[in-house]
Amino acid sequence: MIVAGIDEAGRGSVLGPMVVAGVKIKKSKLKQLKSLGVKDSKKLTRKNRERLYGEILMIVDDYYMHVVKPADIDHSVAARALNSLEAAAMAAVINRLKPNVAYVDSCDVNPARFRKAVLSTLECKVRVDSRHHADSENVIVSAASILAKVRRDREIAKLHQKVGNVGSGYPSDKKTMAFVNRWIRVHKRAPRFARSSWKPVKRLLNGYAQRKLLDF
Repeated sequence: MIVAGIDEAGRGSVLGPMVVAGVKIKKSKLKQLKSLGVKDSKKLTRKNRERLYGEILMIVDDYYMHVVKPADIDHSVAARALNSLEAAAMAAVINRLKPNVAYVDSCDVNPARFRKAVLSTLECKVRVDSRHHADSENVIVSAASILAKVRRDREIAKLHQKVGNVGSGYPSDKKTMAFVNRWIRVHKRAPRFARSSWKPVKRLLNGYAQRKLLDF
């Protein structure tokens, strides 16, 4: 029996991509992942995630990561189809890995509906198990969450090198929002690596537009 776990990182961020990761492994090797201390990436320090990332890759039979660009996220938000975008991204990972069973962490309030969305774009015959909190309850999904989070962190690190300190990329981070605010003031638009459809970014853009009208 070959199983796979699928999870994402960066869905709620205002900067950078969303990363959907999947790992595939023989069911008989799941105990090896547990023995490493693999668990939901949110419950691990960055140092431990980086360590486990390499150890996971040594144990699993295959893995794949699908990176969703901010522009694609904005397009889906405009169409009220963000969950569909994530389902399609997870299906793309499953299509690549081709396990017997795929366990996915459902972003939809209705896990059964999310399962149907994933199945609708699958190109291979796979049993899909969709549920909430799969990243904390299923070790194979936890492993996928670690890969997704580490890759996402590395994408943000690239932004730090290119444009300076962008913080974590999340709207709750004051450094991130200060960076976006400065960028809009200087460039008169949101950065291309931002999600302009997100309310915190839209508020800053609207605020800038109103200030320009008052100046005029």
